[in-house]
Order: sequence, then structure tokens, then C-alpha cells
Amino acid sequence: MCGRYTITEPPETIRAHFGYADTPNFPPRYNIAPTQPVPIVRLEGGARHFALVRWGLVPSWAGEIDARGPLINARAETVTRLPSFRGAMRHRRCLFICDGFYEWQKRPHGPKQPWYIRRRGGGPFAMAGLWEDWMNAEGSELESGAVITVATNAALEGIHTRMPAILPPEHYERWLDCTEFRAEAAAELLRPAPDSLMEAWPVSLRVNAIAHDGPELLERAGPERTDPPKPQGDLFD
Repeated sequence: MCGRYTITEPPETIRAHFGYADTPNFPPRYNIAPTQPVPIVRLEGGARHFALVRWGLVPSWAGEIDARGPLINARAETVTRLPSFRGAMRHRRCLFICDGFYEWQKRPHGPKQPWYIRRRGGGPFAMAGLWEDWMNAEGSELESGAVITVATNAALEGIHTRMPAILPPEHYERWLDCTEFRAEAAAELLRPAPDSLMEAWPVSLRVNAIAHDGPELLERAGPERTDPPKPQGDLFD
């Protein structure tokens, strides 16, 4: 799954990478958590635009926001079929702006170990996402979104069995264009990232608390390494 992520690159770097015309200014964020406002890129009038949505998709048909937990992730294997996501998959696909994310590794004893994962050498990238527009009984509107996940690649399988669907820049337009590319065609883009794309290292348990949001969260904890351990039996979910 993807439960926390980061946006630390300058706004102008992100704008250049994603190619939107808007000029938002925002501070670096080192511990983005569910239900917080998050930036996405979507097509409006044939052009890419920056927008803010709540992380945790609320289906348009929902009578109320589900208090049991927000729909922060959608599985690529079922995203075209499940009622919560299939409408957005057809008509409201987006890119989640990101430059790294966290995953938690099970250990034989003690708490799970958080790992920070990013592109080798750093830089922004896109997580495939969906957004939705919801209105409550009083007429208040809410735009929300979910990150799509896929099975992890071989390089990261020792940490977790799922990872965000990371799209290469040459696929951004196809993913965003819900008019020319049907949901089934777009779903073909949802694959594990190449093994060589990402690097990872263990970080402090401080990331578990959303009150912590600073560059110290990215510091390596324990032995330095860029390759996560291999899975051992049934230790990993």
C-alpha cells in the first residue's frame, strides 16, 4: 500500500516536470498522511492543471464519508470493477505529485520498520491516481483522491508486497486523457516500477507520528544500504 509520502522538491521543479501552467507555491512536506489536502495534476480543457484534493477518495454515490477509514489506495487489479473506483477510472484519472514514499516492513519482534523509497538520485515522479467529486446532503462539495497500487517489484519485495503504480513521463498524457483512452487501455499502464528505478533505506520510527514533518525523517536509521533485504518466508505481507 501507500500510506505516507513526501513532496520536497521546489515548486518550480515540480511544475517543470509535470507541465502544468499554474504557479502554486507550497512548502516541502516530509510526512503526508491520509485525509490531508494533497496536490494532483489533472486535465481540464485539454491542459494539465494543479489541484488540491483530500487524500482518501469518497465515491460520488456515498451518502456520507465513511468513518471506518478513507479509501487512500485502489488496487490496480480491481480498479476497473469495484463500484468505489470504476467511475473515476473511466472519467477522473489524475497524477499524484510525489518525490518519495514510505513503506513499513514487518519484523520478527518489535514495531514495523519504516523505509523511505525514492527514484535513484531523487527527483519528482507521478503516482497513478483517481479523483472524485462528492456532495453531502447540505450541498457542500469535496474533491478527494486515491493512489493506485500494484504488486511490488523484485527490488522492494523484502519490504512490502504492494507499491504505488509509478508512471513514466511518456505515459502521463495517456493516463490523464479519459476521452481518448478508455479505462481498460489506461489500466495496462499500471505495472510495478522497473527494479533499477528506485532506491530505499530504513528511517526512524518518528515518521509514524504525523506531527513529525521535517527533513530529519529522511535520515538513514541503522546500517546504510540502498538495496532492501530479500523476503524471508512468511515474514512479509
